Amino acid sequence: QVTLAESGGGSVQPGGSLRLSCVVSGSTNSWNTLAWFRQTPGKEREGVAAIRTPGGGIWYENPAQGRFTIAHDTTKNTLYLQMNNLKPEDTATYYCAAGLLGDSGLLERDQYPTWGQGTQVTVSS
Repeated sequence: QVTLAESGGGSVQPGGSLRLSCVVSGSTNSWNTLAWFRQTPGKEREGVAAIRTPGGGIWYENPAQGRFTIAHDTTKNTLYLQMNNLKPEDTATYYCAAGLLGDSGLLERDQYPTWGQGTQVTVSS
């Protein structure tokens, strides 16, 4: 059994930064990949970034490339998403996810069985 708990969302102005955290609790045998997704009302949940842990690769979707950084602190078993130069279109509920994945589809929603409750990020002037 794995549980995920996000925090760190909030309201910022365009160009600002936020760091999201996701504490991963429970069995570590049922996942090898952690990821961040986001969702806005009326839209599908979309992948933002994923990390194979420990010691694996990192993947980003295009909107996050160059502005967001995903990291996993294995000592705290906490997943992070550092978001810089935020834009209004980044406004969404952000979710962390865990799953046991192969080498493809790491940013596909259906690959992940375990989700956190979400944290809201609002970017507005």
